[in-house]
Amino acid sequence: MENAPKNDATREREQGTCSCMATIAGYLLLAIGLSLLVGCATAGKAKVEPAEPTPAAAAAAAEPSPSLPAGPSVVHFTDGREGFLITEPSGMDAQLRADFDQASAMIKEAKFDKAIELLEKVIAQSPEMTAPHINLAIAYRQINKPEQAEQHLKKALELIPVHPVASNEYGLMLRKAGRFAESRLIYEKSLAAFPEYHPIHKNLAILCDLYLKDLACAVEHYEIYGQAMPKDQQVKLWLADLQTRRPTASAGMGNGLSVH
Repeated sequence: MENAPKNDATREREQGTCSCMATIAGYLLLAIGLSLLVGCATAGKAKVEPAEPTPAAAAAAAEPSPSLPAGPSVVHFTDGREGFLITEPSGMDAQLRADFDQASAMIKEAKFDKAIELLEKVIAQSPEMTAPHINLAIAYRQINKPEQAEQHLKKALELIPVHPVASNEYGLMLRKAGRFAESRLIYEKSLAAFPEYHPIHKNLAILCDLYLKDLACAVEHYEIYGQAMPKDQQVKLWLADLQTRRPTASAGMGNGLSVH
């Protein structure tokens, strides 16, 4: 059980943990593999949504390339964009890809049992891909089977350590189970490798604020998230709420967001 003050701001924050107005390009299921392209990204559930490749990408994927990695690779953008690209060589055939797409759609439609059945089939034939494990964990969590969800998140993190989407989902699950120290560790490890993955900053700030009572951590990560995602007005409200509940917090807010 989570243990946090149940004032209105807390309830709003708990509901808002799984929402964000930013966009995510998502998992791009190409012939060469499964890639995660992230500029700014959604928080909360962090559903893994495959997208159709562009014609140019599909054509490029169809041509063999000696430079393709033998295993997962991570590239952080250095051309002025903020984000990263995770690429996983895939052994999925057309039918497995169709099953994966269908399962992802079923998760959106809250058809979790059917999604689980399809994703288990995909994983049985392509166990080294992180996206099916992450989606399956999300589906299991939705039907209140945290042990199965944790198993698949651990597998995703075994395949790609500190994977930001898997880490974000795992941290949320651990927090809901009251395993606050473990949740913080998962978040911090992932942020050390992927500081540009904004949802984890937001969720770590919530964890530090409401559950760990670590003011400095909460302010730091609310401000990082707020500076990266200025359209998320909730963060400004949460900082204002933090300032009201803890007047000494104002000394730590000299730089960053304006709180009105």
